[in-house]
Amino acid sequence: MTEPSPAQDRPGVAALSYEQAREELVTIVKRLEAGNLPLEESLSLWERGEALADRCQSWLDGARERLDKAREESADDD
Repeated sequence: MTEPSPAQDRPGVAALSYEQAREELVTIVKRLEAGNLPLEESLSLWERGEALADRCQSWLDGARERLDKAREESADDD
């Protein structure tokens, strides 16, 4: 039986807030940049980082849509 990878023993990416995902992503980038990790751990961290980056982008896209909608509604009220 293998140990869970770092990505498996943390909350699912979909459950994270933007701030949580970003903070974890920053930590992962620092660990990867520091090196000295076994290949399997590096790959696991990279995959987790990709998922976190996608989550952050989804949050930002959603925020942009909400702002655009609010602007449109504000313009319609004028």
